[in-house]
Amino acid sequence: MKKEQVVNCQFSVWYPIFKKHTIKSLILPLPQNVIDYLLDDGTLVVSGSDHNTQQTQTNNSDSDAEEDIQWSDDETTTTVTAPEFPEFTSKVLEAINSLGGRVFPKLNWSAPRDANWIALNSSLQCRSLSDIFLLFKSSDFITHDLTQPFLQCSDQDSPDPVINYELVLRKWSELIPGGEFRCFVKENKLIAISPRDYTQYYQHILKQEEQISQAIQDFFSQHIQYNFLDEDFVFDVYRDSQGRVWLIDLNPFGEVTDSLLFTWGELTSGEVAEQQEGPAFRYTTSEVTVQPSPCLSYRIPRDFVDLSTGEDAYKLIDFLKLKKSQQEESEEEEEEQENAPQ
Repeated sequence: MKKEQVVNCQFSVWYPIFKKHTIKSLILPLPQNVIDYLLDDGTLVVSGSDHNTQQTQTNNSDSDAEEDIQWSDDETTTTVTAPEFPEFTSKVLEAINSLGGRVFPKLNWSAPRDANWIALNSSLQCRSLSDIFLLFKSSDFITHDLTQPFLQCSDQDSPDPVINYELVLRKWSELIPGGEFRCFVKENKLIAISPRDYTQYYQHILKQEEQISQAIQDFFSQHIQYNFLDEDFVFDVYRDSQGRVWLIDLNPFGEVTDSLLFTWGELTSGEVAEQQEGPAFRYTTSEVTVQPSPCLSYRIPRDFVDLSTGEDAYKLIDFLKLKKSQQEESEEEEEEQENAPQ
Protein backbone atom coordinates (compact mmCIF):
# COMPACT_ATOMS: atom_id res chain seq x y z
CA MET A 1 0.00 0.00 0.00
CA LYS A 2 1.48 3.32 -1.13
CA LYS A 3 0.81 6.79 0.23
CA GLU A 4 -0.67 7.74 -3.14
CA GLN A 5 -3.27 4.98 -2.74
CA VAL A 6 -4.28 6.36 0.65
CA VAL A 7 -4.62 9.85 -0.83
CA ASN A 8 -6.81 8.51 -3.65
CA CYS A 9 -9.21 6.96 -1.14
CA GLN A 10 -10.10 10.30 0.42
CA PHE A 11 -13.82 10.94 0.24
CA SER A 12 -13.45 14.19 -1.71
CA VAL A 13 -11.40 12.35 -4.36
CA TRP A 14 -13.76 9.47 -5.11
CA TYR A 15 -17.14 11.07 -4.36
CA PRO A 16 -17.28 13.20 -7.55
CA ILE A 17 -16.52 10.09 -9.63
CA PHE A 18 -19.27 7.93 -8.12
CA LYS A 19 -21.72 10.58 -6.95
CA LYS A 20 -24.66 9.01 -8.82
CA HIS A 21 -24.18 5.68 -7.09
CA THR A 22 -23.79 6.69 -3.46
CA ILE A 23 -25.50 8.62 -0.65
CA LYS A 24 -25.85 12.38 -1.04
CA SER A 25 -23.10 14.14 0.89
CA LEU A 26 -21.57 17.55 1.52
CA ILE A 27 -17.88 18.29 2.14
CA LEU A 28 -16.69 21.18 4.32
CA PRO A 29 -13.04 22.23 4.76
CA LEU A 30 -11.93 21.71 8.37
CA PRO A 31 -10.39 24.89 9.85
CA GLN A 32 -7.07 24.50 11.66
CA ASN A 33 -8.51 25.70 14.97
CA VAL A 34 -11.12 22.94 14.78
CA ILE A 35 -8.41 20.36 14.06
CA ASP A 36 -6.44 21.63 17.06
CA TYR A 37 -9.55 21.32 19.22
CA LEU A 38 -10.21 17.75 18.07
CA LEU A 39 -6.63 16.77 18.94
CA ASP A 40 -6.73 18.48 22.34
CA ASP A 41 -6.69 15.87 25.12
CA GLY A 42 -8.54 18.18 27.49
CA THR A 43 -12.09 17.87 28.75
CA LEU A 44 -14.75 17.90 26.07
CA VAL A 45 -16.44 21.30 26.19
CA VAL A 46 -18.49 22.51 23.26
CA SER A 47 -20.74 25.49 22.83
CA GLY A 48 -24.33 25.37 21.71
CA SER A 49 -25.51 27.06 18.54
CA ASP A 50 -26.56 30.28 20.24
CA HIS A 51 -24.95 30.37 23.67
CA ASN A 52 -21.80 29.34 25.52
CA THR A 53 -21.69 26.15 27.52
CA GLN A 54 -19.48 26.11 30.56
CA GLN A 55 -18.19 23.19 32.52
CA THR A 56 -16.72 23.29 36.00
CA GLN A 57 -13.69 21.19 36.80
CA THR A 58 -12.87 20.52 40.42
CA ASN A 59 -9.32 19.72 41.47
CA ASN A 60 -9.02 18.06 44.85
CA SER A 61 -5.91 18.70 46.92
CA ASP A 62 -3.98 15.75 48.30
CA SER A 63 -5.32 14.37 51.56
CA ASP A 64 -3.50 12.61 54.37
CA ALA A 65 -3.96 8.87 54.46
CA GLU A 66 -4.79 7.31 57.81
CA GLU A 67 -6.79 4.21 58.62
CA ASP A 68 -9.77 5.83 56.92
CA ILE A 69 -9.64 8.17 53.95
CA GLN A 70 -9.88 11.79 55.10
CA TRP A 71 -11.55 14.06 52.56
CA SER A 72 -10.06 17.51 52.18
CA ASP A 73 -12.36 20.52 51.98
CA ASP A 74 -9.70 22.49 50.14
CA GLU A 75 -10.92 22.69 46.54
CA THR A 76 -10.08 24.95 43.63
CA THR A 77 -12.63 25.54 40.90
CA THR A 78 -11.77 26.39 37.32
CA THR A 79 -14.32 27.49 34.76
CA VAL A 80 -13.66 26.17 31.27
CA THR A 81 -15.26 28.16 28.47
CA ALA A 82 -16.39 26.39 25.36
CA PRO A 83 -14.40 27.25 22.21
CA GLU A 84 -16.22 29.26 19.60
CA PHE A 85 -16.29 28.44 15.88
CA PRO A 86 -19.11 30.74 14.73
CA GLU A 87 -18.43 30.71 10.97
CA PHE A 88 -17.77 26.97 10.83
CA THR A 89 -20.76 26.23 13.09
CA SER A 90 -23.02 28.20 10.76
CA LYS A 91 -21.78 26.28 7.71
CA VAL A 92 -22.24 22.92 9.46
CA LEU A 93 -25.78 23.72 10.58
CA GLU A 94 -26.69 24.93 7.08
CA ALA A 95 -25.31 21.72 5.59
CA ILE A 96 -27.15 19.53 8.12
CA ASN A 97 -30.42 21.29 7.40
CA SER A 98 -29.95 20.90 3.64
CA LEU A 99 -29.45 17.15 4.14
CA GLY A 100 -32.71 16.74 6.05
CA GLY A 101 -31.60 17.61 9.58
CA ARG A 102 -29.78 14.33 10.29
CA VAL A 103 -26.32 13.32 9.07
CA PHE A 104 -23.65 10.65 9.31
CA PRO A 105 -20.26 12.37 9.89
CA LYS A 106 -16.76 11.30 8.86
CA LEU A 107 -13.38 12.77 7.98
CA ASN A 108 -11.32 12.26 4.82
CA TRP A 109 -11.23 8.50 5.38
CA SER A 110 -12.81 7.33 8.61
CA ALA A 111 -16.11 7.54 10.45
CA PRO A 112 -16.15 7.43 14.28
CA ARG A 113 -17.63 3.91 14.38
CA ASP A 114 -15.56 3.08 17.45
CA ALA A 115 -17.24 5.88 19.42
CA ASN A 116 -20.92 5.00 19.01
CA TRP A 117 -20.97 3.79 22.65
CA ILE A 118 -20.88 7.40 23.81
CA ALA A 119 -23.72 8.63 21.58
CA LEU A 120 -27.44 8.64 22.33
CA ASN A 121 -28.91 5.21 21.50
CA SER A 122 -25.43 4.15 20.30
CA SER A 123 -26.11 5.82 16.98
CA LEU A 124 -23.80 7.87 14.76
CA GLN A 125 -26.74 10.06 13.74
CA CYS A 126 -25.90 13.73 14.32
CA ARG A 127 -28.11 16.81 14.37
CA SER A 128 -25.59 19.44 15.49
CA LEU A 129 -21.90 20.27 15.60
CA SER A 130 -21.84 19.30 19.28
CA ASP A 131 -23.01 15.79 18.35
CA ILE A 132 -20.20 15.55 15.80
CA PHE A 133 -17.54 16.83 18.19
CA LEU A 134 -18.61 14.35 20.87
CA LEU A 135 -18.09 11.44 18.48
CA PHE A 136 -14.89 12.74 16.89
CA LYS A 137 -13.15 13.51 20.17
CA SER A 138 -14.05 10.03 21.46
CA SER A 139 -12.81 8.17 18.38
CA ASP A 140 -9.41 6.56 17.87
CA PHE A 141 -10.26 6.18 14.17
CA ILE A 142 -10.60 9.96 13.80
CA THR A 143 -7.37 10.57 15.72
CA HIS A 144 -5.61 8.14 13.36
CA ASP A 145 -6.87 10.11 10.35
CA LEU A 146 -5.59 13.36 11.82
CA THR A 147 -2.20 12.14 13.03
CA GLN A 148 -1.07 8.95 11.25
CA PRO A 149 -2.90 8.46 7.94
CA PHE A 150 0.20 6.96 6.27
CA LEU A 151 1.38 4.84 9.20
CA GLN A 152 1.28 1.44 7.43
CA CYS A 153 2.37 2.55 3.98
CA SER A 154 5.32 0.73 2.39
CA ASP A 155 6.95 3.91 1.03
CA GLN A 156 7.76 5.48 4.41
CA ASP A 157 10.96 7.06 3.05
CA SER A 158 8.99 9.33 0.73
CA PRO A 159 7.59 12.64 2.06
CA ASP A 160 4.02 12.61 3.32
CA PRO A 161 1.54 14.24 0.92
CA VAL A 162 -0.10 17.43 2.12
CA ILE A 163 -3.60 16.66 3.39
CA ASN A 164 -6.43 19.19 3.45
CA TYR A 165 -8.72 17.85 6.13
CA GLU A 166 -12.45 17.92 5.53
CA LEU A 167 -15.64 17.24 7.42
CA VAL A 168 -17.90 14.97 5.39
CA LEU A 169 -21.62 15.07 6.16
CA ARG A 170 -23.68 12.29 4.62
CA LYS A 171 -27.47 12.29 4.49
CA TRP A 172 -28.69 9.98 7.24
CA SER A 173 -29.93 6.64 5.93
CA GLU A 174 -31.17 3.70 7.98
CA LEU A 175 -28.88 0.92 6.80
CA ILE A 176 -29.51 -2.62 7.99
CA PRO A 177 -26.14 -4.10 9.09
CA GLY A 178 -26.81 -7.35 7.23
CA GLY A 179 -27.01 -5.42 3.95
CA GLU A 180 -23.47 -3.99 3.99
CA PHE A 181 -20.64 -5.80 2.23
CA ARG A 182 -16.91 -5.19 1.83
CA CYS A 183 -15.39 -5.99 -1.55
CA PHE A 184 -11.69 -6.49 -2.30
CA VAL A 185 -10.28 -5.57 -5.70
CA LYS A 186 -6.81 -6.54 -6.95
CA GLU A 187 -5.57 -5.51 -10.40
CA ASN A 188 -9.09 -4.29 -11.18
CA LYS A 189 -10.53 -7.74 -10.50
CA LEU A 190 -13.11 -8.36 -7.76
CA ILE A 191 -11.54 -11.19 -5.74
CA ALA A 192 -13.41 -11.33 -2.43
CA ILE A 193 -16.64 -10.29 -0.67
CA SER A 194 -17.53 -10.33 3.04
CA PRO A 195 -20.37 -8.84 5.11
CA ARG A 196 -19.21 -5.71 6.94
CA ASP A 197 -20.80 -7.13 10.09
CA TYR A 198 -19.07 -10.48 9.82
CA THR A 199 -19.49 -11.23 13.53
CA GLN A 200 -23.22 -12.01 13.20
CA TYR A 201 -25.22 -14.71 11.46
CA TYR A 202 -27.69 -13.43 8.86
CA GLN A 203 -30.04 -16.05 7.50
CA HIS A 204 -30.89 -14.03 4.38
CA ILE A 205 -27.23 -14.04 3.31
CA LEU A 206 -27.13 -17.83 3.54
CA LYS A 207 -30.32 -18.10 1.47
CA GLN A 208 -29.42 -15.40 -1.09
CA GLU A 209 -25.68 -15.93 -1.43
CA GLU A 210 -25.76 -16.31 -5.21
CA GLN A 211 -28.08 -13.34 -5.81
CA ILE A 212 -26.08 -11.06 -3.51
CA SER A 213 -22.76 -12.02 -5.07
CA GLN A 214 -24.10 -11.55 -8.60
CA ALA A 215 -25.65 -8.16 -7.78
CA ILE A 216 -22.35 -6.91 -6.38
CA GLN A 217 -20.39 -8.26 -9.37
CA ASP A 218 -22.78 -6.53 -11.77
CA PHE A 219 -22.52 -3.25 -9.87
CA PHE A 220 -18.73 -3.49 -9.87
CA SER A 221 -18.41 -4.22 -13.58
CA GLN A 222 -20.93 -1.53 -14.60
CA HIS A 223 -19.93 1.35 -12.33
CA ILE A 224 -16.67 0.79 -10.43
CA GLN A 225 -14.24 -1.28 -12.50
CA TYR A 226 -11.61 0.84 -14.31
CA ASN A 227 -13.23 4.06 -13.07
CA PHE A 228 -11.21 4.41 -9.86
CA LEU A 229 -7.70 5.89 -9.77
CA ASP A 230 -6.04 2.68 -8.53
CA GLU A 231 -6.26 -0.93 -9.63
CA ASP A 232 -5.98 -2.28 -6.05
CA PHE A 233 -8.59 -1.01 -3.60
CA VAL A 234 -11.43 -1.99 -1.27
CA PHE A 235 -15.00 -0.73 -1.60
CA ASP A 236 -18.04 -1.06 0.66
CA VAL A 237 -21.55 -1.41 -0.73
CA TYR A 238 -25.10 -1.67 0.56
CA ARG A 239 -27.75 -3.87 -1.03
CA ASP A 240 -31.22 -2.54 -0.24
CA SER A 241 -34.52 -4.40 0.08
CA GLN A 242 -35.17 -3.92 -3.64
CA GLY A 243 -31.89 -5.58 -4.56
CA ARG A 244 -30.26 -2.33 -5.69
CA VAL A 245 -26.59 -1.85 -4.78
CA TRP A 246 -25.17 1.46 -3.51
CA LEU A 247 -21.55 2.48 -3.01
CA ILE A 248 -20.83 3.41 0.61
CA ASP A 249 -17.06 3.88 0.87
CA LEU A 250 -13.67 3.28 -0.73
CA ASN A 251 -10.60 2.15 1.23
CA PRO A 252 -6.91 1.43 0.55
CA PHE A 253 -5.94 -2.14 -0.33
CA GLY A 254 -3.75 -2.80 2.71
CA GLU A 255 -3.64 -3.62 6.41
CA VAL A 256 -5.02 -0.24 7.44
CA THR A 257 -8.34 -1.60 6.14
CA ASP A 258 -10.06 -4.41 8.08
CA SER A 259 -9.91 -7.61 6.00
CA LEU A 260 -12.85 -9.12 7.93
CA LEU A 261 -13.15 -12.88 7.20
CA PHE A 262 -10.04 -12.92 5.02
CA THR A 263 -6.38 -12.39 5.84
CA TRP A 264 -4.23 -9.86 4.06
CA GLY A 265 -1.83 -12.67 3.29
CA GLU A 266 -4.55 -14.41 1.28
CA LEU A 267 -5.63 -11.24 -0.46
CA THR A 268 -2.19 -9.94 -1.45
CA SER A 269 -0.73 -13.30 -2.50
CA GLY A 270 -3.50 -13.98 -4.99
CA GLU A 271 -4.41 -17.18 -3.15
CA VAL A 272 -8.08 -16.20 -2.93
CA ALA A 273 -8.32 -15.27 -6.61
CA GLU A 274 -6.81 -18.58 -7.72
CA GLN A 275 -9.27 -20.73 -5.77
CA GLN A 276 -12.30 -20.07 -7.99
CA GLU A 277 -13.52 -18.20 -11.04
CA GLY A 278 -15.67 -15.57 -9.32
CA PRO A 279 -14.98 -13.66 -6.11
CA ALA A 280 -14.71 -15.62 -2.87
CA PHE A 281 -17.75 -14.94 -0.67
CA ARG A 282 -17.28 -15.61 3.03
CA TYR A 283 -19.86 -15.03 5.76
CA THR A 284 -20.87 -16.45 9.13
CA THR A 285 -22.81 -19.62 8.39
CA SER A 286 -24.10 -20.50 11.86
CA GLU A 287 -25.17 -18.79 15.07
CA VAL A 288 -22.63 -21.00 16.84
CA THR A 289 -19.78 -19.04 15.24
CA VAL A 290 -21.12 -15.58 16.12
CA GLN A 291 -18.34 -13.37 17.51
CA PRO A 292 -18.28 -10.15 19.54
CA SER A 293 -17.88 -6.97 17.54
CA PRO A 294 -14.23 -5.84 17.23
CA CYS A 295 -15.37 -2.32 18.17
CA LEU A 296 -16.33 -3.51 21.67
CA SER A 297 -12.75 -2.91 22.81
CA TYR A 298 -13.28 0.82 22.17
CA ARG A 299 -16.49 1.10 24.17
CA ILE A 300 -15.04 1.31 27.69
CA PRO A 301 -13.93 4.83 28.57
CA ARG A 302 -10.29 5.08 29.60
CA ASP A 303 -11.35 6.44 33.00
CA PHE A 304 -13.16 3.18 33.75
CA VAL A 305 -10.10 1.15 32.82
CA ASP A 306 -7.83 3.26 35.04
CA LEU A 307 -10.32 2.96 37.88
CA SER A 308 -10.67 -0.80 37.67
CA THR A 309 -6.91 -1.37 37.55
CA GLY A 310 -6.06 1.21 40.21
CA GLU A 311 -3.68 3.00 37.84
CA ASP A 312 -5.06 6.44 38.69
CA ALA A 313 -5.29 7.07 42.44
CA TYR A 314 -7.09 10.38 42.06
CA LYS A 315 -9.89 8.79 40.05
CA LEU A 316 -10.21 6.12 42.73
CA ILE A 317 -10.41 8.75 45.48
CA ASP A 318 -13.04 10.72 43.56
CA PHE A 319 -15.01 7.52 43.03
CA LEU A 320 -14.93 6.65 46.74
CA LYS A 321 -15.91 10.19 47.65
CA LEU A 322 -18.88 9.96 45.30
CA LYS A 323 -19.95 6.62 46.80
CA LYS A 324 -19.67 8.05 50.33
CA SER A 325 -21.80 11.03 49.38
CA GLN A 326 -24.43 8.78 47.80
CA GLN A 327 -24.50 6.61 50.92
CA GLU A 328 -24.98 9.63 53.21
CA GLU A 329 -27.82 10.90 51.02
CA SER A 330 -29.46 7.49 51.12
CA GLU A 331 -29.19 7.34 54.93
CA GLU A 332 -30.70 10.83 55.26
CA GLU A 333 -33.64 9.84 53.06
CA GLU A 334 -34.25 6.73 55.18
CA GLU A 335 -34.23 8.81 58.40
CA GLU A 336 -36.67 11.31 56.91
CA GLN A 337 -39.01 8.49 55.93
CA GLU A 338 -38.82 6.96 59.42
CA ASN A 339 -39.54 10.29 61.13
CA ALA A 340 -42.30 11.26 58.76
CA PRO A 341 -45.78 11.49 60.40
CA GLN A 342 -47.92 8.43 59.78
